[in-house]
Amino acid sequence: MPRAKVKRTSTAIDMTAMCDVSFLLLTFFILTATARQPEPLEVDTPASVTQVKVPDENLGLITVGDDGKIFFGVKGRDVKERMLQLMSEKYSIPFTAEETARFAVMETFGVPMGNLKEIINMDANDRVREGLQPGIPSDSTKELSNQLFHWIYSARVATKELKDQEMRLSIKGDAEEKYPSIKQVIDVLQSQNVNKFSLITALRSSDF
Repeated sequence: MPRAKVKRTSTAIDMTAMCDVSFLLLTFFILTATARQPEPLEVDTPASVTQVKVPDENLGLITVGDDGKIFFGVKGRDVKERMLQLMSEKYSIPFTAEETARFAVMETFGVPMGNLKEIINMDANDRVREGLQPGIPSDSTKELSNQLFHWIYSARVATKELKDQEMRLSIKGDAEEKYPSIKQVIDVLQSQNVNKFSLITALRSSDF
């Protein structure tokens, strides 16, 4: 008796469930990712083999570039708001609740106190226009003219009050920046007895 032939059919795999999971994961990553904010002062950091990561909180970032321009940024909206309040009292420059809220979402800034309101009330895209911000005034004194000193001090006080921790400070300098500009920032930190800070660099191969 002849053998019955079984009709062969192609194998089909239902990928519906896999597609659903893929789109769910993609949606999750899109919604939780933080977009990189444009910086008003772009710097090309020097290379090193150090792999220590910059902390995501309790951080004050001092950026130096473009022939000595100094910018300052702080992590944490609550710390920024308290820092601005302390500076407002110190320099007798009032800020509205709306201005304080707008300042709290700024990543970094580099203007004298007298021009800060103007920068705060600008559109975010206009605020980062190249050459707009001249840098934070700094000198070798502890007077009000040394605004960098008082911004750093106010940020440290705000962090201590709100987080009960010491603020970590990092310096991000351009690879082509001259040493005196970086030393000026280090002198400001040391005048506040801050002798421990980080220098931000770009990672390079240890073969070099």
